[in-house]
Amino acid sequence: MSALVIAEHDNVSIKAATLNTVTAAALCGGEVHVLVAGAGAAAAAQAAAAIAGVTKVLHADGPSLAHGLAEGLAAQVLALAGGYTHILFPATASGKNTAPRVAALLDVAQISDATKVLSADTFERPIYAGNAIATVQSLDPVKVITVRTTGFDAAAAAGGAAAIESVSAVADPGVSVFMGSEIAKLDRPELTSAKIIVSGGRALGSSERFGEVLTPLADKLGAALGASRAAVDAGYAPNDWQVGQTGKIVAPQLYVACGISGAIQHLAGMKDSKVIVAINKDPEAPIFSVADYGLEADLFTAVPELVASI
Repeated sequence: MSALVIAEHDNVSIKAATLNTVTAAALCGGEVHVLVAGAGAAAAAQAAAAIAGVTKVLHADGPSLAHGLAEGLAAQVLALAGGYTHILFPATASGKNTAPRVAALLDVAQISDATKVLSADTFERPIYAGNAIATVQSLDPVKVITVRTTGFDAAAAAGGAAAIESVSAVADPGVSVFMGSEIAKLDRPELTSAKIIVSGGRALGSSERFGEVLTPLADKLGAALGASRAAVDAGYAPNDWQVGQTGKIVAPQLYVACGISGAIQHLAGMKDSKVIVAINKDPEAPIFSVADYGLEADLFTAVPELVASI
């Protein structure tokens, strides 16, 4: 019994979500192998080999894998699937794009958003926006799993000494073409890996107030900026700041919610944060039900006072 983790990388380094997925794979039993598929990704393969708990790295390098397109990556995984009982992807945009293709072509059921491994064939996953936890047992010969990274500790990025084995890259399936990309350049931590997040809701009233009120606090704390879906839909914050069931799932050390009422969809995306601080003038706001510290106050007064006191 062995597990294959599909690494997310930029052809140079391994992304943090892969480390959490390695931890989940180790709990499935047996050896943990990592697939690094890309073009010119030798440095990423070396980084994967250093991850604690990894026993082998499969390095597939070719033009069909250059941009991480789901069709090419799925074909590469399928070419290797025969030797594995578990195939695990981080539950990120890339993982959620590729895993269903692999599961469908293997004719097995996908286990989505696994948050706990109970045994080699039994897993827990949240349902109903995280209000219930389902225990799922799979009898399929191959388990295709997406891992909610907030449910598992990250494996150590150094200390391992796995062997690197080159495997043949698959031919381009020819069903999709990479046209280009626009990469957002961030001056602050990326939302899903940030240790501190400052989030704002619709109560801020405008994108200008978002910047005026929340940016100084985020700068003082060295935090990433987040937003509720209501704030994003209103145009106060960009889409990639959205935290929640239909946005990004986060679990930072500190989550500061400013003017966020706490709709169930938002809570599903952040309630695993280690410490939650809520600032809201509505004493009945649902956000207070999950907050470790709650301040019933006008955020336009409280946040500047907080910034001044730090």
